[in-house]
Amino acid sequence: MEKPEKSTILPDDEYLTNEELRTLWDVLSQQLEEILSESRENIESFTEQRELDADQLDLAVTESNRDFALRLADRERRLLRKIKRAMERVQNGEYGTCQSCGAAITFPRLMARPVATQCIDCKTEMEQLERPKRIFAS
Repeated sequence: MEKPEKSTILPDDEYLTNEELRTLWDVLSQQLEEILSESRENIESFTEQRELDADQLDLAVTESNRDFALRLADRERRLLRKIKRAMERVQNGEYGTCQSCGAAITFPRLMARPVATQCIDCKTEMEQLERPKRIFAS
């Protein structure tokens, strides 16, 4: 995704101003770059570390750390996908609209979670439905 130039007019958004869209685009772009950069560094680091391990214990610790890093990398990969989808929604003029009810996703919510696809009310309701029912014994 390339960054829209200042002179480029982003698609009109029903709920967000052009300035808010640019701010959110910058946040998404920065998050995308940070994840990609960290991923490259992690790959290089683990390749170098494996070559330096002298004995079986060092190798076992390195493998354990690598497994943990791979789990984190999987989470980052999913976040990358969400960031790219959010950037596509900006470009398509669909960003900032709740995919559940069609209401506005507020600018403060998007600043806190730029990949959000639901307004706070729909997200809260969804989380409550997903939460296991607790049975309290008297």
